[in-house]
Amino acid sequence: MKTRIDMDFVLVFTLVAFSTCSGFYLPGLAPVSFCEEGKGADDCQTLIQLFVNRLDSVESVLPYEYDVFDFCKDDNERRPSENLGQVLFGERIETSPYKFSFKKDVKCQELCTKVYVKGKPEDKNMLDFLKRGMQLNYQHHWIVDNMPVTWCYDVEDGQKYCNPGFPIGCLVTIDGRAKDACVINLEFNKKNTFYVFNHVAIKITYHNGEGEGWRGARLVAATLEPKSIKNADAEKPTCEGLPMEVPADFDSDLKITYTYSVTFEENNDIKWASRWDYILVSMPHTNIQWFSIMNSLVIVLFLSGMVAMIMLRTLHKDIARYNQVDQGDLIKVPSTQGKSISYEDAQEESGWKQVHGDVFRPPRKGMLLSVFLGQGTQIFIMTFITLFLACLGFLSPANRGALMTCSVVLWVLLGTPAGYVSARLYKTFGGEKWKTNVLLTALLCPGIVFADFFLMNLILWVEGSSAAIPFGTLVAILALWFGISVPLTFVGAYFGFKKPAIEQPVRTNQIPRQIPEQSFFTKPVPGIVMGGILPFGCIFIQLFFILNSIWSHQMYYMFGFLFLVFIILLITCSEATILLCYFHLCAEDYHWWWRSFLTSGFTAVYLFVYAVHYFFSKLQIVGAASTILYFGYTSIMVLIFFLFTGTIGFFACFWFVNKIYSVVKVD
Repeated sequence: MKTRIDMDFVLVFTLVAFSTCSGFYLPGLAPVSFCEEGKGADDCQTLIQLFVNRLDSVESVLPYEYDVFDFCKDDNERRPSENLGQVLFGERIETSPYKFSFKKDVKCQELCTKVYVKGKPEDKNMLDFLKRGMQLNYQHHWIVDNMPVTWCYDVEDGQKYCNPGFPIGCLVTIDGRAKDACVINLEFNKKNTFYVFNHVAIKITYHNGEGEGWRGARLVAATLEPKSIKNADAEKPTCEGLPMEVPADFDSDLKITYTYSVTFEENNDIKWASRWDYILVSMPHTNIQWFSIMNSLVIVLFLSGMVAMIMLRTLHKDIARYNQVDQGDLIKVPSTQGKSISYEDAQEESGWKQVHGDVFRPPRKGMLLSVFLGQGTQIFIMTFITLFLACLGFLSPANRGALMTCSVVLWVLLGTPAGYVSARLYKTFGGEKWKTNVLLTALLCPGIVFADFFLMNLILWVEGSSAAIPFGTLVAILALWFGISVPLTFVGAYFGFKKPAIEQPVRTNQIPRQIPEQSFFTKPVPGIVMGGILPFGCIFIQLFFILNSIWSHQMYYMFGFLFLVFIILLITCSEATILLCYFHLCAEDYHWWWRSFLTSGFTAVYLFVYAVHYFFSKLQIVGAASTILYFGYTSIMVLIFFLFTGTIGFFACFWFVNKIYSVVKVD
C-alpha cells in the first residue's frame, strides 16, 4: 500500500513539474533600458527601432520578404545577423521606417505615399501582387525589442487572443462575402473590393525601473490595431475617414498613404522576464494538453499491465516449466484436469522456446537494418537532448531559430553513436562489407533528406520566396555534413567494428526451422499495422499543435508537455513491440528483427495519414507549389519519425528476446 502511494506521489510530482516546465522560458536576450530624449546615457537608449520579418499566410506555404511587397522601406536598411535556424525557417528580419522616441506619443504620422499610375506595367504588377497578398491573407510580423508586436482581439466565450501577426488587408468577394479580417468593420462592404490596412495604432507598454536598481524603463508589451483609412489630403493626413479601397480592376490612378500613431503606457505589474506571458496565456491549449497527457497515460498503463502480466506471470511459468522439463522432472503446475504436465504438453502449451535455435538467426537485408538503426539512434539522442534543453527554457520562442539550430548542430555532432551502433549490429549479423556499411550509415538517410530539401528549395527559389535557402547556407550545410558528421560516423564505426559481436544467449542451428502456418493476427502485415496504433494514439493531440505551429504559424512553447509525451511515446513503442514480439514467438515465428523495427516504425505511416487529413480538413492551402512543398516537407518528417520509432521498438524487442532466452536452460 505504501509503495502504491509513493508511486502516485511520484507521478503527480512529475506531471506538476512538467506542467511548470511548459510555462517557463528564458527571455532570450539581456534587457534593454529606454529613457526619454535628453535623459539618455550609455546604458539607456532613446530610439525604439521596429523590425519587420517575413510575411506568411495560412493559405500558402510560400513566405515573402517585406521588401517584395510595395510597402514603405527604411532608407538605411540594416539586417541583424541570423542564426542557422532562422535561415532554414525562412526568417528575414530587417529594419523598418517605423522609429519612435521613448515616451513621445505620436497621433498621426505620415510614413510614405505609394502612387500607382494606370497604364504603367510595373505599377500594375506591384498592385496585383499586393492584392494577391490580401486575397491569401498574408500577415505582417513586426518585432520591437525582440518581442512580437501583437494584434489582440476578442474571440468566442469572451476570451482575448493575441496574434503575433496582423493582415496586410482583406477582401470582400464578388458576391459580397467579407473574407478574413474584413469581418471586423461593417464599412468593409463593397463587393469585389480590397481594403488595405494602411494605418496602425501602436501601443507600447513599459515597466519603470525607478526604485528597482536600474535606470530608465523596459518594454514589456507592444500591441497594435490595424486600420484602413483613406486620407483626403495625402500631404496632411488626419488618420480619419472612410476605408482605403483598392478596386479589383485597376482602371484609374491610385494613392495609398501609410500612416501610424503610437502611445506609451506604464505598467509596473508586468515583469520583463514574463513579458511574453500575455501572448502565451491567450492561446487556450492547456486543458487540451492535460487531456492529451491523461489519454496517453491510460494507454501506457494498459500496455504496462499487459507486459507485466506476460513478464511476471506467463513468462515466469514458461521458464520454470522449461527448466524443470530439462532437468527430467514433471512440472508441478496444476492443469485444468489437476494432473502434472509432461514435456510434450509444455511444448504444445507454449512455443517460444522451440525456436531457440533460430531466434538469433541473422535477418535478411541486415545491412539496411543496421544502417536504419544507426541513423535512428542518432535521431533519438538528438531529439532527447533538444527537448530537454527546450524544457529547461533555453530554446524558447524568444530565442528565434534556436530550436532548429540546436537540432542541426546536435545531429552533426552525433555521427559517432550512429556509426558505432550500425557497425556493431552489422558485425553481430555476420556482415563483412564494413566499408559499404559505414558509407550507407553516413550518406543514405541524410542524402534522402537533403535531396528532398534541395528539391523543395528549388521550388521556393523559382517562386521567389524568402524561405529559399541561400546558396552559401546550402554549402555550409554540406560542409557540416561531409566535414564533421561523416568523419565522426567513421570514428564511431571504427570502434564498433573493433568491438566483438554481441554475444547471443543461445546457439543458432545450422538448418532453419520451418515456420508453422500462422493465424491472421500473427502474420507479419496485420501485426505491423496494429503495432503503430497505440503509439500514435499517445501523440496525435500533441501532433495537432505541432502541425499548427509549422503550417498555421502559431507559436509553440509547451515543451514540458512535449517532453512528457516524448517519454510516453518511448514507453508505448517499447511495450507494444514487446507484446507483439512475444505473441509471434509463441506462434513459433522467429523472424522478429525487421518486424520489431517495422511494428513501432509503422506509427510514421499513421503520422502521414494524419498529415493528409490535416491538409484537407484544417488548412486552406491553394496552389500547386504550396501543395508540393507541404507534402515534400511532411515526407522528411515522416522519414525521421519512422527511423526514430522503429529504433525504439527494435532495441526494446532486442532486450526482451535476449532476456527471456538467457534465463531458460537449453541443451
